[in-house]
Amino acid sequence: MKTKLTHRLFAEVLGTCILTASVVGSALMADRMTDIPALVMLCVAVSCAAALFVLLELLGPISGGHFNPAVSLAMCLQGRVTRYEAAAYISMQTIGGLLGVVLVHGMFDLPAVSLGVQARTGLSIWLAETASTFGLVFAILFGLRFRPQSVSAIVGIYVLSVTLFAASSFANPATTMARALTATLAGIRPTDVPAFIIAQFLGAMLAVGLARWLTSPSALTAQR
Repeated sequence: MKTKLTHRLFAEVLGTCILTASVVGSALMADRMTDIPALVMLCVAVSCAAALFVLLELLGPISGGHFNPAVSLAMCLQGRVTRYEAAAYISMQTIGGLLGVVLVHGMFDLPAVSLGVQARTGLSIWLAETASTFGLVFAILFGLRFRPQSVSAIVGIYVLSVTLFAASSFANPATTMARALTATLAGIRPTDVPAFIIAQFLGAMLAVGLARWLTSPSALTAQR
């Protein structure tokens, strides 16, 4: 039985809020504790991957555990949610991301919002965002198809990995917009946000296209 839309939307708000808080909060905490960039990145990677695993395990059965507009777009293209549901999900995810930033700022005694100052732009960064979002959506789609009981672990492990190897791995339009409202290390300049979102949605659409091709009937060979 499918959960009511209002409950699913609340789960998406809550999940995106916690996910965003895990990224921004861990970056802020690690930055205050150490001057070693590698340790800061490791803290962020572990925090985000762990939070995502827990959220997918607990809230996934309610809303599907998108917590990401790029994922909702992919699910819409796959026919798993309607256009109306996808639009509602994306709206709630955006709100959830903003609430996550406000929550972290409150916990660290910072102004509720402050414009991001971290410059994140250039072809290499956009390529990294496309690739990281592609990998995320690809992992979700193929996990759902071939390892549905292990999706939470698959996605969590992928996020841990991509955060450590990619030049940029926001891979989430909702958290990207939210991180434009924090001047902490996890922030991004508002002017850099549109290109990030375009790259992220492109990565999601490429993943959907490849998933369709690899699992299409024409990909199967006849048994003799």
